[in-house]
Amino acid sequence: MSTDELSSSPPRRAGRWIERWEPENPEFWATIGRKVATRNLWFSIFVEHVGFSVWSLWSVFVLFMGPEYHIDTAGKFFLVSTPTLVGSILRVPYTFGVARFGGRNFTVFSGLMLLIPTVVAAFVVHPGTSYTTFMVVAALAGFGGGNFASSMTNINTLFPEGRKGLALGLNAGGGNLGVAVVQLIGLLIIGVSGVAHPRLMLAVYIPLIVIVSLCAVLFMDNLATVRNDTGAAKEAVSDPQTGIMSLLYIGTFGSFIGYSFAFGLVLQNEFHRTPLQAAAVTFIGPLLGSLIRPVGGWLSDRVGGTRVTFWNFLLMGVATLVCVLASNTSSLALFTVGFIALFVFSGVGNGSTYKMIPAIFRAKALAAIDAGEDPEAALLRARRVSGAAIGIISAVGALGGLLINMAFRESFAVTKSGVPAFYGFLVFYVVCAAVTYAVYLRGAKAVADSPAGAPAYARV
Repeated sequence: MSTDELSSSPPRRAGRWIERWEPENPEFWATIGRKVATRNLWFSIFVEHVGFSVWSLWSVFVLFMGPEYHIDTAGKFFLVSTPTLVGSILRVPYTFGVARFGGRNFTVFSGLMLLIPTVVAAFVVHPGTSYTTFMVVAALAGFGGGNFASSMTNINTLFPEGRKGLALGLNAGGGNLGVAVVQLIGLLIIGVSGVAHPRLMLAVYIPLIVIVSLCAVLFMDNLATVRNDTGAAKEAVSDPQTGIMSLLYIGTFGSFIGYSFAFGLVLQNEFHRTPLQAAAVTFIGPLLGSLIRPVGGWLSDRVGGTRVTFWNFLLMGVATLVCVLASNTSSLALFTVGFIALFVFSGVGNGSTYKMIPAIFRAKALAAIDAGEDPEAALLRARRVSGAAIGIISAVGALGGLLINMAFRESFAVTKSGVPAFYGFLVFYVVCAAVTYAVYLRGAKAVADSPAGAPAYARV
């Protein structure tokens, strides 16, 4: 392929379709691929950012809900769990939407769908609305959680293997920032107008949804080389590595989103903070966890996602013990430090686990090539299956947010404290670290000692 061919614009169909996409080709990437992929990445981040904000709206709305709403602590935890559950379920069909309709087209769709939960909430978020109505409208906010899967699947197809860690980390981190931003906006509204005007938040987000969706229409692209492939989905589901990585992602992203939704309520109930006092702190954890996520991907590109993930789970266990100690000693300062550390480490782990997913399937493809399989076919299959696996893993991982909020709900209902829930989280992080070591770190040592007899995925 000549340089002249690479430097020309890719052939397109109507609707901003790119017919040829070869990110692993160095010439193509240098002359065409990098610029196009980077542009799509930034506008993907914008839409996903707003999606996360909408997904997290109810974690802020509950801070406005005083006695006049007649909702107890358990009811509030259940309310913030509802968008988590719906968003997790929606991630599976959203994953396949990219291949069926195109990355740009489905990003526009997923952005405009955010108007449903925000416009409806503008009519119902006030005292006197029934709890059932709140539950239904909170469930609609799950649309904001679904578009993460489609966004990550799209970015996965755009970037070459050696740059996926940082690209996926930036995409996810920019999206995750939506959690911190919506909480910061909530703090601003509570500080200026008090707790009587939660719907002011919607005056910010409804116009913003329209703007980011329009940007996706104007500046993003579809890849004609990505096709809907139920075979890839079946292969991903049947592969044990999908199940293992789903478990690890529950520990990283599930922790991030679960703690993001629960932080304010935990501060109010464990340390009796007012809504303003809680809101003044809650945004810090999601902010730092989001900003650090690309670092997890970047670090994994250099030292390996497995090593980063293993040590990260151990550090999450240490941070959990700090939260237990702080709760038992009623130390708000120590608790805040421990809880924010959980956000930071969950952010690093989000980046490292997402780096591992495509690397695992690419390692398997390289092993197949070594065994005589056609290189082009093997690498194409790896991209297809890893894209499908990303959607499945992101869906299962997001359920961790539901589990965390339900654990806090039961913990406070039974003991009036979050300590029992933290002990449960500690056990889970230890299990995740042990699985990471047994499946990947020990396997990597086997590769070094006897490459021919070690599993291919141990090379990640």
